[in-house]
Amino acid sequence: MPRRWPVIATCSLALALLLLFMMGAGGSEEIQSVFVTNFPTLQRIAGSVSVEGTVRHAAQRRLTDVTVPPVNPSETTRLVPAGVLEADGFTSVVLALNGQSKGRALKPGVVGAILIPDEESVMHPFEEEGKWQFPLEIKTAAFATTSPYVASDPRRFEVGFPRYRVWLYNTSDRTVSANLYAYLTN
Repeated sequence: MPRRWPVIATCSLALALLLLFMMGAGGSEEIQSVFVTNFPTLQRIAGSVSVEGTVRHAAQRRLTDVTVPPVNPSETTRLVPAGVLEADGFTSVVLALNGQSKGRALKPGVVGAILIPDEESVMHPFEEEGKWQFPLEIKTAAFATTSPYVASDPRRFEVGFPRYRVWLYNTSDRTVSANLYAYLTN
C-alpha cells in the first residue's frame, strides 16, 4: 500500500498541470495570426484577406403597414403587391404575418402572403394565367369578430431564389393593415 502513494501523487500532479495548461491556452483573448494557403490556380487568393466587423448569419426584413382590401387568393390580378424580398446569400427564411382590420370583421377571413420567385420564367405564367410556380405561402389564423388583430405562426422555408415578389390577400370583409416579417438565415 505505501508504494501506491507516490504513483497516485505523480498522476494527480500531472493531471493538475495538464488542466492548468488547457485552461491557459483556451482562455487566451489575444489576437491570433492566421495564415492563408493558396490552392491550385482555380482557387488562388490574391491581395489581402480581412474580415471587418461581425460576420452576419441572419438578417430580418419587414414589409409593414400594407393596406390590403378584401381579395381572395384566386383573384391573382387583384392581389396586393407588397414589395420584394431580397434573399440572396441566405439558405432559409422564417416568415411571420400579422394584421389589424379596419373595423370589426363581420365575416371571418384570413390574411395571407404569397412569395413568388422574381424570375422571368416564373413571373410570366403568373402574370398571364395566374399560375403560381415555386410559391412560399403563409397565412394568419381566421379573424375573430371579437378582436381586430390576427397573426400567423412563424413558418420556415428553404430559399431557392435570390429575390421574391410578395403578394398579399385578405379573405375577410374588412380592409386590413398587414405586416410581413422575414428572418433570413444560413
